Parts: sequence; C-alpha cells; structure tokens
Amino acid sequence: MRVCVIGAGVVGVTSAYFLARQGYDVTLVDGRDGPGEETSYANGGQLSYSYVAPLAGPGVLPSVPAWLLRDDSPLRFRPRLDPHQWKWCVQFALACRASVSRRVTAEMLTLSYLSRDVLHALLEQEPLSFNHLRNGKLIVYRSGALLEKARALVDYQASHGADQQVLSAARTVEMEPALAGMRSHLAGAVYTPGEEVGDCLRFTEGLFGRLLHQSNVRVLMSTPVSALRRDGARIVAARTPAGDIEADAYVVAAGMGSRPLLRPLGQDVPLYGLKGYSLSVPMNGDEAAGPAISVTDYERRIVYAPIGSVLRMAAMVDIGGDAGIDERRVALLKRQAADTFPALRLQNAQSWAGLRPAMPSGKPWIGPSRAACNLWMNLGQGALGFTLACGSAALLTAQMAGIQAPIEPGPFLPG
Repeated sequence: MRVCVIGAGVVGVTSAYFLARQGYDVTLVDGRDGPGEETSYANGGQLSYSYVAPLAGPGVLPSVPAWLLRDDSPLRFRPRLDPHQWKWCVQFALACRASVSRRVTAEMLTLSYLSRDVLHALLEQEPLSFNHLRNGKLIVYRSGALLEKARALVDYQASHGADQQVLSAARTVEMEPALAGMRSHLAGAVYTPGEEVGDCLRFTEGLFGRLLHQSNVRVLMSTPVSALRRDGARIVAARTPAGDIEADAYVVAAGMGSRPLLRPLGQDVPLYGLKGYSLSVPMNGDEAAGPAISVTDYERRIVYAPIGSVLRMAAMVDIGGDAGIDERRVALLKRQAADTFPALRLQNAQSWAGLRPAMPSGKPWIGPSRAACNLWMNLGQGALGFTLACGSAALLTAQMAGIQAPIEPGPFLPG
C-alpha cells in the first residue's frame, strides 16, 4: 500500500519511519528544504514522559488575570478579530475543569510511556546521535503552597506508574549545585529520575537520514502541499507545484499547516499555534554554570535542558501573533535565566521562536479522519511533540495496519 505522509517535523518523520518499517511504500513530503525546520527546530529539548499534564488545568484560569497584567508573565494574550482564536479559547477554558484535567493527564501518560518505550527500542536498532541523555528532571518551586499542590499530583501520578520524589530545598541544591544562586527563594522540588533530554532537530535529521536509504521510501522536500483532492469518500491526490501525489492513504502530520489542508474537506481541527521562545547557550567548557539535570522553573514556566555543549532554555506562551521573535520577550527570558543561574554567559545565546500546534484539551489527534475513508491524522502534540512523537507514530501505524494497538487509541481518535 502506498502512503503519503505530509509534514517532515519530528511527528511526520517518525510516522513515515514506522509506516515504512511496517512495509508500506511511503512518500514523505514537506514544503521546507530540510526536516524539522519549524516547531521541531529549537524546542525545549526535554523528553518529559512524566510531565504531560495539559496546559488546561484547574489552576490556570484564576491565574490568567494576574498574568495578563504582568510584564514578566509566562502567558501573553493578544486578541485578534479571529473567530477561531476565540473558539479555541472557549474550548480551552472548558477543558480547565479538574475532572477533565485529571482524565486527560491519565490518558496522556499512557501515550508518553509508550513513546519512551518505543524510543528506547528504536535506539537499540538505530543508534542515532542527538545528544540523548537520561539525566532526570527537577521541577523547582519558590512557593511552599505550590510545592504542596505538586505533592498531591505526585501521589496521583504514582498510581499511573510515575516514579517521583518531593525534595526539600537543601536536598534540591545538593542534587543540582547550579541552583545554589536561588536557594534563598527555593521551597523545594519534585525529582523524576527517569526523564531525558535530547536535540529534537538532530533526532529528526538522523531518522530522516535513515529514510533516505530505504528502498520503499520517497522523499520530496521543498514541495508544499496546497490541497488534498477528494473524489467521493476518498482522497485521490495531494496537490503540489511539482504535480499531484497519488497514494492509497494520506497522513496529515504537518503541524500548523494541517488545519488549512483539512478545513476545506469539512474537518475543522481545533488547532491553534501557541508561540514559545528558546535560547541556546554555548557552554564552551563552562558547564558548571548551568544545570546537569534537566530543570523546570515552575512559577516562571521555564525549562532548562543541557544538550551536549549547549544549554537550551525554553519558555512562554503567546496566544495571538505570528511566529516572529519579539526581542522584549527574549530579553525577559535572559533576565530570568540570569536570576536563576547567575554564572551563565548569555551574550552568545541564540534566540528562536516557534508556534506549538496545540489542541484545547492538550491531547493530540491520532487516527482516521471523518473527512475521507483513507485520510489519517497525527497532529496537535503542542509543546510535547518530541516527547510524544515515537508513541504517536507507533499508535498511528498500528491503527493503519489493523493490528493490535499498543495502548487504547480511543482517547486520541480525531473528533
């Protein structure tokens, strides 16, 4: 069977890889010159399997008014005359109920743990080089009250297989000495020993390189798909400037480019781009200035991941606007990073911004589209694309092949 996979970010490339390994003849197509050049390019670098609770949580809505009034807010909202933006925000607000958040967290853990296991198995067969490190993760808290709330979440996630510990401030600094600069403001941390980091772009490029050497894979880069042509109940072609791509099945894994392809077919995906920023700081032998363990500053919503000789930090959610870099947000991120890790040399930091393709509930859509009988979707992973990519691809491949799914697919089926 011939399968056309649209999108060569980390989700699309992993989808193409696992479908090809299943024996399909795969065409991977993307408008960019190389793989991983959009959201996958410089993300936070954390493979955060135990931290997949949705952004839409019960504590978010009460915090929004204060966030919107602060210059140093992790969230910025720019209202637009865009009905899709407002519809997404309403759906997000409805998903902030505690009961919904708990259910989604449990469902997402099944996908993230699958993704961890699939990635580890993949690396035994494909020794990819992407600065992969199993170094654990600390979520640090300045507020004692928030740390106690985190303790309740630790107890809940333990019932779903998470291995986590709540640490005192002293034990946190002992475990990660680079945090000594904020010790006087530190209430404690949650430590998860099994978390990992890696370079998402290098992983995507490495797996893409494997595809280039497979006889049942054709790769078409610099080839944007402008539309999907439907005849009756089937998609019969993907339209590109180089001509139509004909296949037996089509997979849309194009991140933010997915909605324009699906909407004309009657599948209006509740996908919205949440802009995030990152800084990549060359350590140049000065690794002690930054953390050796992956760190998340909970109150400021900043993640720090040591990736080879670079410290990657990522933060912020901007709702509304384009993917361009706002230098004021970059300057804020630098100030906050310097406050947490004062020995960092930030003058050579490389800044980046990208749109995370997010669903209101936080759950991706993985499975068949209702718009056509041979159309499939793998999209909406948001800020967790790297973490969830391998599990999402394995789940999609099982559904398309009609074999036993590795986890219950129901929670992730497209609406």
